[in-house]
Amino acid sequence: MKRLDEYWYQRSIISLLLLPVSWLFCLIAIVRRQLYSIGLFKSVDMPVPVVIVGNITAGGSGKTPLVIALVQLLKQAGYHPGIISRGYGGKADTWPQQVRPDSDPSMVGDEPVLITTSCQAPMAVGPDRVAAAQQLLQHHDCDILVSDDGMQHYALKRDLEIAVVDGVRRLGNGYCLPAGPLREPAKRLQDVDFIVANGPALHMEYPMKFIATELINLHTGEQHSLDDLNFDKVHAVAAIGNPQRFFDFLNHKGLNTVNHSFPDHYRFTGEDLSFDEDLPIVMTEKDAVKCKRYANENMWSMPIRAKLDESFVTRLLYTVKKLSASADKQI
Repeated sequence: MKRLDEYWYQRSIISLLLLPVSWLFCLIAIVRRQLYSIGLFKSVDMPVPVVIVGNITAGGSGKTPLVIALVQLLKQAGYHPGIISRGYGGKADTWPQQVRPDSDPSMVGDEPVLITTSCQAPMAVGPDRVAAAQQLLQHHDCDILVSDDGMQHYALKRDLEIAVVDGVRRLGNGYCLPAGPLREPAKRLQDVDFIVANGPALHMEYPMKFIATELINLHTGEQHSLDDLNFDKVHAVAAIGNPQRFFDFLNHKGLNTVNHSFPDHYRFTGEDLSFDEDLPIVMTEKDAVKCKRYANENMWSMPIRAKLDESFVTRLLYTVKKLSASADKQI
């Protein structure tokens, strides 16, 4: 049986039957945003610039690699960024939670552990992003905040919005949840500051490409260049929003894959990684942070980095500089 999200990228009888619920979802999203806009619902301002990296679609669009690239870019430019996120999938008893590279993914979420490990920057997570931001600023000397997701979390006032779209799947069938993938109507993209396309970009969008050059062994830490692989068939494991993108990426690199897809943020057990055919197992970095406890010498992760468009980088840094120098955002 197909999962519901498999109907989001086509117009089928299932999506048509769900349209009345979809219209109600859209209406609620529009009214809710308007209530924040007119001040009936409160948006909390932060003493430093807040950059939201999000999307208007459910499912994977390549947001996490962009967040990592942006934080690294800001650090290179001399800023001291902090990162906030919801901590989706985390089972901590109290929130917010500070995230470190050695944090338990089951407590704070898999993506936050990956992000802070890659960026070496302070990070706090929690369903209440205002509280997470306040805690982060209380304990760390951050001069800018980057929010991983949170475009619809209007309680946190933002200075800059970057929307990520899937350059191939785009906005699916164009319907709001649950008939389609949209969290908000498509016209919401008209109000963001930047649109970054993961793949082919349309007019007024900035393209983003993914680069991978190596595999890293989960057990030994050994690094293996993709240009010099000694195996050509692997088990490909992905528990991300769009696992097919990862499988296609491996195929493009010349690997013959036996694909194993799991729900996004899936919590693996050792049995999940026990396959009949004895082949190397290659997984995403996000999945690797959850699977290290089960790691053996046959398990590898593929780090993927985002390559940003130069014109996007130039315009972004110019905009951040203006925000940082503004009278009400003194750093």
